[in-house]
Amino acid sequence: MDTLEKAKLWLSETFDEETRNAVQTLIDSNSPDLEDSFYRELEFGTGGMRGIMGVGTNRLNKYTLGQATQGLANYMLEQFKGEEIKVAIAYDVRHNSKEFGKLVADVLTANGIKVLLFKDHRPTPELSFTVRDKKCNGGIVLTASHNPPEYNGYKVYWNDGAQIVPPNDEAIINEVYSVKFDEIKFNGNDDLIEWIGEEQDDVYIDACIENSTYQNEGKENLNIVFTSIHGTTYTTIPKALAKAGFKKVDLVKEQMIPSGNFPTVDSPNPEEPAALEMAMDLARITNADIVIGTDPDGDRLGIAVRNLDGEMQLLNGNQTNTILTYYILNEWRKQGRITGKEFIGSTIVTSDIFYEIAQKFGVECKVGLTGFKWIGKMIREAEGTQKFVCGGEESFGFMTGDFVRDKDSCGSILLACEIAAWCKANGKTMYQYMIDIYKDLGMYYEGLINIVRKGKEGAEEIQNMMKDFRENPPKELAGSEVLAIKDFKEQTSLNTSTNEKKVMNDIPKSNVLIYYTEDGTKVCVRPSGTEPKIKFYVSVKDSISSEADFRDKLKSLEAKIAAVKTDLKLD
Repeated sequence: MDTLEKAKLWLSETFDEETRNAVQTLIDSNSPDLEDSFYRELEFGTGGMRGIMGVGTNRLNKYTLGQATQGLANYMLEQFKGEEIKVAIAYDVRHNSKEFGKLVADVLTANGIKVLLFKDHRPTPELSFTVRDKKCNGGIVLTASHNPPEYNGYKVYWNDGAQIVPPNDEAIINEVYSVKFDEIKFNGNDDLIEWIGEEQDDVYIDACIENSTYQNEGKENLNIVFTSIHGTTYTTIPKALAKAGFKKVDLVKEQMIPSGNFPTVDSPNPEEPAALEMAMDLARITNADIVIGTDPDGDRLGIAVRNLDGEMQLLNGNQTNTILTYYILNEWRKQGRITGKEFIGSTIVTSDIFYEIAQKFGVECKVGLTGFKWIGKMIREAEGTQKFVCGGEESFGFMTGDFVRDKDSCGSILLACEIAAWCKANGKTMYQYMIDIYKDLGMYYEGLINIVRKGKEGAEEIQNMMKDFRENPPKELAGSEVLAIKDFKEQTSLNTSTNEKKVMNDIPKSNVLIYYTEDGTKVCVRPSGTEPKIKFYVSVKDSISSEADFRDKLKSLEAKIAAVKTDLKLD
């Protein structure tokens, strides 16, 4: 069926008048948006279903959300026969999120499923926490994380509080795609909705403090600047910091106003220095020790601290996670809590320094595919045999303990501020603490290169790029020979010198390539599961013995990343 025929199906009485009119306008005007709106169905990627809002099968709207929720309801009614089924629902600050949240609730209650619906915006990790805290069978959050304003999304959580993984995800997707639009039950039953609000915030914040803090040294003297970048954490982070004992917290007031337009930034992504510019400006006025920003749904955090020149500098996700992980494991060791049955979680695109940290403290480092759902899966599978300590991925996500089964900015911020306070009380900065870790374990440095290709043609171009990298892999990168290639789609590991190929079946299939070179450089290539991008993760390393050494090696490692970029023809 071609795009026009698919679009004409949306002119039937199954769809409301507003939708039919919008589709007819696309057809009559021969709009280029018609193709992109209908050429495919929205897919579940690493972060669930995410897309541009509008009419069509490739857009997020009443019907695609309704279809997804009806499919989920059908699956849950089959899986939890005879039980009272409960689903928690949260939503972020994006356009239509609140309306989408109620729409999704209506579809569930129309199917006889009880819903715990947040009264207002709440961070994604609070939803994950609530699923387990309220003994729900699942959870849904309406969010598109840090995507541009025209996006929204839908993430599904299972009864362990983690995002869905195989076999549930595939089974749910099959149910979703088998639902016809005229089979969606939209007429909800409000008697099956329980509204939740600030009382749940307090329970969640208390759990964050209990699981993410170790001592109180210097908390009253730490100068903090925080921004929610117009997102959901205005409801939790200021309260959590105060409750944990931090006295000097300055808020970027203009950005504490929730807004789906994100009016003060080009992108509400704390991975990008520009998103924290207003917070950095305030830090200069207040002489802050640490700047923290979160993304719209409050699961990612960006941290800036004072570098060796006393200037505020944004840490990358690997650097932040290195500091947090090393500190936690050191505290666990001091408390005698490491028995050899503990593990930390990481991902294939994250820095290999986490293997070094795990080895130093006598714990295991488990590695999964990109996305915190895989760390959640590790926790569930290890219950009863191994204790999860903490986990993170390079894309500015981290979680402490297993009380939340997704990346959690609240617990991570409390921990980061504790470390910064302890460092200040002991005459150093958090940045110097990071350098101390590098002196101990080796200096790892990373760069992320994003190539954006939008629409159907862009998706095809990304597909061809992956095909080319598979068929014509680089022989050397930045002057160092490529010794091994891991292909997670083919589930093979190739030794390039012997041409020996081994099967890797410990990690599920995924369209990811990793090149390893003789000097320890690691390059991962993967298409994004949630954005029209192909991503290149470059990790380089060296050894250092001093702060002066760190400065020199930083320059040489930055040059090496630039050389890799040139060799991959990404300039």
